Amino acid sequence: MQSLWMLFASFVFAIMGVCVKLASATCSTSEIVMSRGVVGMLLIALMVKLQRGSLRTTLPWHHAWRGFIGVTALWLWFFSIARLPLATAMTLNYMAPIWIAAIVFTVGWWQGQRQFAWGLAAAIFTSFVGVALLLKPTIHAEQWLGGLLALISGVLSALAYIQVKKLGQLGEPEYRVVFYFSASGLIAGLLTGLADSLYQTGHVQILHAVSVTEIVLLIAIGLTATIAQIAMTRAYRLGAMLVTANLQYTGIVFSSIWGMLIWGDHLTLSGWLGIGIILASGMAATFYNSRNNRRL
Repeated sequence: MQSLWMLFASFVFAIMGVCVKLASATCSTSEIVMSRGVVGMLLIALMVKLQRGSLRTTLPWHHAWRGFIGVTALWLWFFSIARLPLATAMTLNYMAPIWIAAIVFTVGWWQGQRQFAWGLAAAIFTSFVGVALLLKPTIHAEQWLGGLLALISGVLSALAYIQVKKLGQLGEPEYRVVFYFSASGLIAGLLTGLADSLYQTGHVQILHAVSVTEIVLLIAIGLTATIAQIAMTRAYRLGAMLVTANLQYTGIVFSSIWGMLIWGDHLTLSGWLGIGIILASGMAATFYNSRNNRRL
């Protein structure tokens, strides 16, 4: 099943998250986003040249819209992380699959469609319950702005994933979708980095004097992000959207495992229960979709 590409994407995204966490100790968000975009563009351009493909597109505005909402969602999430407990920010951002189900239902209702995959939607909601048990989100009154922005980030992420699905339906290959998203990240990183350096120091400085370790981490972020983006794009392009969205929750499971292995994080009983719920709902969604496809 093509949706299972999301499992691989989630695993690689978790590795990227480890690299981002390590790099963020000395690198700014602008530098990380910009480096991710540069490495992604170079890697995709090399792949296209070797395969004699083409980056020329007849859908520039579709790519521009996907890049705009995707990068905006990314930046809002990073902004909220600085103002919220990490667990809260991640939980709110991981509401994206729920928003996807809500958008699919609303569009179907508006178009007069009576059928809706309630079983898959229920699996997505159950997965979010598992995320909440695993992360135990908390928010205080003075953190309302960060919480609101994290919530908006989840909505924009859902719109970005739907746009990825649409680009796939219009015939755009994965590498082209990822290339133009990487380009959007590069542009956003450059602009925000320049603005921040001018505000902070009064002169232009794109990158600080990076060490060898930082260079390795930034390259690793770009490589893992690009590989994961290609796998995710393929999952949304070829797989069932709600199954793919539900399998996205496994990313928090992989991240939790890396946290235990590298930083010595400890999971409570409710945390392990949350992991079990996430995995069970993912398998249930996959089985549900496979059964329905066999009936068609």
